Amino acid sequence: MTVPEKAGTERPFPAWPLVVGAIFALTAVMAGAFGAHGLRGIVSPRGLEVFQTAVTYQMYHSLALILIAVLSGLGVAGSSGSRLLSIGAGFFVTGIVLFSGSLYLLVLTPMSWPGPITPVGGVCFMVGWALLITAGFKHARQT
Repeated sequence: MTVPEKAGTERPFPAWPLVVGAIFALTAVMAGAFGAHGLRGIVSPRGLEVFQTAVTYQMYHSLALILIAVLSGLGVAGSSGSRLLSIGAGFFVTGIVLFSGSLYLLVLTPMSWPGPITPVGGVCFMVGWALLITAGFKHARQT
């Protein structure tokens, strides 16, 4: 799929953040329902809280991926910011896998080794947001 730019040129629309964001959003809803209905009485109240944190951050960053796809599709970032958005999307995906994934593992398994991975995922989220901000500043300078 392509999105028209100026004077008849076209650039590819990066559909992967939209698709991946929607998949992660769907699985966040499923995980939230599982946590609310399937884990009560099985895990501790603290475990439910940790699980809910994983679901919440997964959903927030799924929506961030969808936002990146929409901004890219509208050409908001321009050519220079488009690369920043794509890299930011990669950091959001990595953050979801590391942050939320490690929290899910901590709650659902007896493993404790994923604990130190959680902050790395949080840093990935921060880098993704910083890249989104930078792309916004680049767009503001271009207009």
